[in-house]
Amino acid sequence: MRVIRAPAIGKAHELVVKMILEKGWILRTEDAEETVEFEEVALQVDTPLAEPLVSPYSRFQQRFVEKYASDLLNGSKASFEYDYHGRLFDWGERLSVNGEPVHVDQIEYIVEKLRQSPVSRRAIAITWNPVIDEKLDDCPCLQLVQCVLRDGKLAMRVIFRSNDMLTAAGANMYALVQLQKSIADKLGVPIGTYTHISLVPHIYYLRDMNDIEPFCGKGQFIQPVQEVCRACGRCPRAKTA
Repeated sequence: MRVIRAPAIGKAHELVVKMILEKGWILRTEDAEETVEFEEVALQVDTPLAEPLVSPYSRFQQRFVEKYASDLLNGSKASFEYDYHGRLFDWGERLSVNGEPVHVDQIEYIVEKLRQSPVSRRAIAITWNPVIDEKLDDCPCLQLVQCVLRDGKLAMRVIFRSNDMLTAAGANMYALVQLQKSIADKLGVPIGTYTHISLVPHIYYLRDMNDIEPFCGKGQFIQPVQEVCRACGRCPRAKTA
């Protein structure tokens, strides 16, 4: 596993995109999408509320990530196969116990667990629901959220089974840090570190070619693997790749 330490989530986003594009390998997914994939990566951010919260190279800027965070925290009226708000604040769809439907507010559980036992390692929330997700074409990427109180601060660790690090990860990190702050506020403590673990980080280099160029700077900032440069063909480096 590679570890990237950065002072802010926006900078962590830039560094992980650079790592994948320069050191990754080409893989066609089971959905026939062309990707650059990389080994497991952990992004460690000591000051998750520090600027830049959003990389200036990302397509999705402040207005978008704020809406994305609001949907995660408060829910949305839009209809999806699943949403993270429902999985975190109302887990248990299609499940029942003793004939009663299951509704688990896992974020409230995290808050109460840490109030009762500040040293607990059990303050976790999951998203995966085998009853639904084993049959979904588009199943949750975020799998687990853990919060711990250490040195008087609330640290958060999250695990993604798979993560589109170019277009999705920036919004994912922003929203989850807002969730971390919300939990910390309820506990009356400051936030600590944020650790974002992706087990299969990747970039859709054909689908999202236009989103790569701002990070790449036509080869000035990043020197992607040859296949990406050939597919892009927008700078002199592409001719020698």
